[in-house]
Amino acid sequence: MIPTFVSGRPTGQETGRYLALDLGGTFLRVCEVNLKGNRDFSLHQQKYKVPEAIKSGEMRDLCDFIADCLDTFITKEMDHQVPMLAPERTTFQLGFTFSFPVSQTSINRGVLKQWTKGFSCKNAVDRDVVVMLQDSLLRKNVPVNIAAIVNDTVGTLMALGYRQPETAIGVILGTGTNACYYEDLDHIPKWKGGKTAFDHMVINTEWGAFDNERIVLPLTTYDCKVDRESINPRQQTFEKMISGMYLGEIARNCIIHYIDRQLLFAGRSSSALNGQYSFETSYMSTIQADDTTDLAETRHILEDVLSVPGTTLSDRRAVKRIIELVGRRAARLSACGLAAVLKLCNLLETGCTIAIDGSLYEHYPGFEMTMMEALTELYGPAIESKVILSLARDGSGLGAAIVAMIAHKAAQQEARERNGIA
Repeated sequence: MIPTFVSGRPTGQETGRYLALDLGGTFLRVCEVNLKGNRDFSLHQQKYKVPEAIKSGEMRDLCDFIADCLDTFITKEMDHQVPMLAPERTTFQLGFTFSFPVSQTSINRGVLKQWTKGFSCKNAVDRDVVVMLQDSLLRKNVPVNIAAIVNDTVGTLMALGYRQPETAIGVILGTGTNACYYEDLDHIPKWKGGKTAFDHMVINTEWGAFDNERIVLPLTTYDCKVDRESINPRQQTFEKMISGMYLGEIARNCIIHYIDRQLLFAGRSSSALNGQYSFETSYMSTIQADDTTDLAETRHILEDVLSVPGTTLSDRRAVKRIIELVGRRAARLSACGLAAVLKLCNLLETGCTIAIDGSLYEHYPGFEMTMMEALTELYGPAIESKVILSLARDGSGLGAAIVAMIAHKAAQQEARERNGIA
C-alpha cells in the first residue's frame, strides 16, 4: 500500500486547460485537456516518435527532446482560441505519466529506480526525473510546470472520476495489473507527510505483487513454470496469474503438457508453439469467441499461425476448454482483488463505481461478466446494483491532466493557508 500524494477528488465541475505527457514506449504523447465543467471536456493530442539514439543516450538529451516536443505542441498544436481562464494561467500545469519504476517522494517528485521498455538513458537512475525535465523546460523557456507525476492506475481513477464523481476505485487489467483507492489520511500508517489540503489520499495497492510468499493463491505447476522462467522470479505473483502478459504463456504451458502426454495433436507440437510466449493472449481472445461448429478460428490459430501439423475437432475443443479455464480463473481472481478493496473501503453497502482500463478487461470475451458473477457469488445478487464496473479509457491523458489540476489547486490552497488567506 503506497501513498500516491494525490489528495482530493474531481467533482466534474472543474474548468481549465491542462497538459498531459505520457512517456512509456515508442512514442511520446502530449495532450491538451480542456475541462469545461458539467463533467464535459475536450482533448487534443499529438504523438512524437522517440528516436532510438535518444532512448540510449544521456538523460539530459531525452529531457531536451521532451521539452522541444512540448514547445512545438504549445506553439503549433494547441487551440489558442480557447480563452485563458485566469491571468495567472500563463504557465501551463502538466501531469506527467512516467511509466517506469519510480520511488515517489511528493506529488511532483520521483526518483527513477530502473529503466524498462527499451530505454537505457545514462545518468538517470537514482535521480529525480521531474527535476531533470523541469530543468530542460526552464532552460528552453517552455511555459510548463510539472504539477504531478502520475501512476497510470491513479490516472484511470481520475479519468472516470471527472465524469462520474462516485468513482472510488481505479484498476488496470491489461498487459499488467494494479489497483488504487481513496483512503482517509488517519488510516494510512505509511503517511508521514502531515496534514494535506484534503483529508483523504489515493493509495496505490501494487496488488500485482500480492502473495509473493505463495501462501494464499492457488498456484499450479503451469504458474510455477511461467514464474521460474520469467525475468523476475518470485515477484508479481498475482499479476502473473491474471494479466495479459502471462495468460497466453500459462495456456501454452498447459497445451504443451497435454501434448507431451499424447492427449493433444497426437503428441506432435511445432517449433512455433514450443517457443516461449509464442501463444499470445490475443489468440486466447479469438479462441474464446470462436462459436463456429468446426472451431475454424481455433484451427486457423493452431495450424496456420502456430504451424501445428493437423488438428482434430476434439483437439480444438480441448484447446478451447483450456483457454476458457485460464481466462475464467483470471477474471475470478481479479474479482477477488476487487472484493478485498471493496470490503476494506466499506463500500459493499453504499456501493460505488469502479474505473477499469486495460486491453484484457476491454477486449477479452466475457471477462467483465465473469468478474461480476464472481462478485455475486461472494456478496449476493444485490452487489450487481451497488457496484458498477465501468470502462475508463485514457488515464495517461485525461487522468494525468486531472491529477495536475488537483495538485495545482491543492498547492494554491496550501499557499493561501500559509499566507493566512481564507
